[in-house]
Amino acid sequence: MSKKTVKDIDLKNKRVLMRVDFNVPMADGKVTDDKRIRAALPTIKYVLEQDASLMLMSHLGRPKGGSDPEFSLRAASQVLSALLERPVQMAPDCVGPEVEKMAKALKPGDVLMLENTRFHAGEEKNDLGLARQMASLGDVYVNDAFGSAHRAHSSTEGIARFLPAVSGFLMEQELEYLGRAVANPEHPYIAILGGAKISDKILVVETLLSKCDKLIIGGGMANTFLSAKGLNMQDSLVEADSIETAGKLLAKFGDKLVLPVDAVIADKFDAAANAQTVDVDKIPAGWRMLDVGPKTIEVYKSTLSDARLIVWNGPVGVFEMPKFAEGTFALAKILAESKAITVIGGGDSASAVKKAGVANKMTHVSTGGGASLEFLEGKELPGVAALLDK
Repeated sequence: MSKKTVKDIDLKNKRVLMRVDFNVPMADGKVTDDKRIRAALPTIKYVLEQDASLMLMSHLGRPKGGSDPEFSLRAASQVLSALLERPVQMAPDCVGPEVEKMAKALKPGDVLMLENTRFHAGEEKNDLGLARQMASLGDVYVNDAFGSAHRAHSSTEGIARFLPAVSGFLMEQELEYLGRAVANPEHPYIAILGGAKISDKILVVETLLSKCDKLIIGGGMANTFLSAKGLNMQDSLVEADSIETAGKLLAKFGDKLVLPVDAVIADKFDAAANAQTVDVDKIPAGWRMLDVGPKTIEVYKSTLSDARLIVWNGPVGVFEMPKFAEGTFALAKILAESKAITVIGGGDSASAVKKAGVANKMTHVSTGGGASLEFLEGKELPGVAALLDK
């Protein structure tokens, strides 16, 4: 997975078009979490240090056709300007005569934020006409948006057909750490998969089982596996049409799969529900499993004790509700104290380690939930494949 980076290309006096992931949470027209903007800073600063001018492109949310002030990147450009302590110009669009004029006028050190790429319907269709228009603005294309790399869009894949295309530092870091898990993992290699549904993660389960030494299963996914073992999960979320698949995986990889032995259960799916802890084979009628119990945490702890590489994707309980967050937070703390390389696969797992206050103790926290999952499945991501090889 050796791709050229910004360090492998001459940027002096060049106009650099850089795809970033500024798809940030917003409220009342303000950015509520600037983590993704901060994550792009090392590459942005490096490009500007090379006497280049810089145009940034990103999507934000899911606008319904055409320009929409609610999904403007203006607020993100203002946050970036404060972080860089220099002006960031805001373009009215990401293509078109006015944007071309602004791009041509850029001097080394100037920064221009292009407007939301999804204001054009062609973006998500990977329209090559749109990609060619975007490419005409610059001399070099840099992709630092790993979170969007699994999508073949005009600004992630199409544009790379018209310009020399390299990765930024954030993309490079993602490919390095996730690449370790896929290409040549250190052993013992323990993977942890949580989240609600097994059907979303069947491919990644199979891929991980072929590479890791143990696979810890938690969250709603675990219910389907426990059901396949013949346990009555009562009102727990179980995917009936995935029970057979789970059974086959248990038959083939039973010694590698680590399932919960006890559970925190609730009498309804509600933060204020009554809760109790029971063994997984003793869930009473009308109750459902919403978190793993203390005995399971001990099992996780001993399974992870001698790991050299740990990859975690998906919470092991409904951690958004305080009563059912203990298992996920305890797991986060086990990883924080581990001597292993710890790779967190974005999405809810990234939120969980942040909420547990241990994100800075992980080796790598991915910025892409869907992208990291597809990468771990062994899929080639279009936005990565499009970059020049070293």
